[in-house]
Amino acid sequence: MRRRRMTATDRKAGPVLATLLLLLTVFGPISMDLYLPVLPALTSELGASTSAAQFTLTACLIGLAVGQMIAGPLSDRFGRKIPLVVGLVAYIVASVLCAVSPSIETLVVARLVQGLAGSVGIVIAQAGGRDVYSGSALIRFYGKVTVLGGLAAIIGPFLGGQLARFTDWRGTFCFLALLGAIIMVATLVIYRETLPAELRTTGGITQSGRDFRKLFSDRLFVGAVLVCGLTHAALFAYLSGATYILQDGYGLSPQGYAMAFGVNSAAYMSFGWIGGRTADRWSERGTLAAGVAITGLGSLGLLYSGLVGAPLAVVLTSLFVLASGVALAAPPAASLALADYPELAGTASSVLGCARFGLGGVAAPLVGLGGATAVLPLGVVTVACVVLALVALVALVAVHRPRDRDASHGPAWSRPESRRDRRMRDSGDGAVAARDDSLLDAVASSEPMDRMLEQTLGADGCRRETRSFRD
Repeated sequence: MRRRRMTATDRKAGPVLATLLLLLTVFGPISMDLYLPVLPALTSELGASTSAAQFTLTACLIGLAVGQMIAGPLSDRFGRKIPLVVGLVAYIVASVLCAVSPSIETLVVARLVQGLAGSVGIVIAQAGGRDVYSGSALIRFYGKVTVLGGLAAIIGPFLGGQLARFTDWRGTFCFLALLGAIIMVATLVIYRETLPAELRTTGGITQSGRDFRKLFSDRLFVGAVLVCGLTHAALFAYLSGATYILQDGYGLSPQGYAMAFGVNSAAYMSFGWIGGRTADRWSERGTLAAGVAITGLGSLGLLYSGLVGAPLAVVLTSLFVLASGVALAAPPAASLALADYPELAGTASSVLGCARFGLGGVAAPLVGLGGATAVLPLGVVTVACVVLALVALVALVAVHRPRDRDASHGPAWSRPESRRDRRMRDSGDGAVAARDDSLLDAVASSEPMDRMLEQTLGADGCRRETRSFRD
């Protein structure tokens, strides 16, 4: 059973709440990126193989994916704040367990729990944004989410490299526990519930099953989720393999790797901002297609580098292009997936996040199977991800029904939205206009109206006037 629906315009986000929502997005990238510079040292100290050490990243990704599928429906039923606080407490505990892990097996389990807990923050950030934003503001919010994710990706390896100068990998996980504690205090002090009780879902598991069926029956939703997930799978393959390729294969120091990673993350930030603006002002589908194409160029560059043994500059450039394309595609993909489901924001966000991190968790360990320091496996995995993303883009997104903003004329693939349409959409007047059009159609097609016109004008006049009225 679902309660009365309220539009996002009924609930406003102040700057402090909006900032906190954005900060919640750091759990994914910071949990993965902060310890990447010390991953080789971790491998050596615990006496683990490269693939086993990489599985600590995979375990975190799996936790981030599966946890979102649990946290999303729970946040739709119980509100956003309570699940968020529980997740933050669990994240702090899991980070401490990572820091004291005596073996690689224990660390993998602790990383899985850390990912499960961190997933709550990611879901609440996406769903909370959908609670308080709509239209152009929603697209811009997702652009900011992408930018902040890139910023966290820059700060993560940089901080990890700097922490490696003063402490070991265990100290890195202690820092994550401290970060979780800071965000939890901010949540308790600042966060106000964005999903009122009257808007929450009821019905338990049965209702959740119906909600998931509704989402998976929407081809546009499924297509946007798959494109977003597969492009991010290419990015996570890069995150998993680049630390060994650049440090062990090309001889970069942890600080040098952090600098190179920071440059690519700056590209991720910049193109995430561009993706939000371009999708709003030009076309969501067109921006999504451009992002997939750019990601493909980067993956082809990596494949070429692996085949011919290209120098470091070519590899870094290819990684730069790949990260840029993934960031460009992220805001329109999130908007296409979530915009039509304000009443299922948590559940829809969980599916989107599960695809992003789950497919990333599948792609990440594949890179290490072909050799830890080889570029070719990374090129093969990223190209495969982009090919599948292109299939999803063409099969499920391009051929889907046009969105309301694309319905006026011309192909939905590249049609710009007029300023009038944007104002109507943001103010809610578009819904009123659509309702009025439906009312006019109903009146024009009614039998009493036809009989009245026929009595007054005769049969021929009735047909002319009815046709004119309907037109």
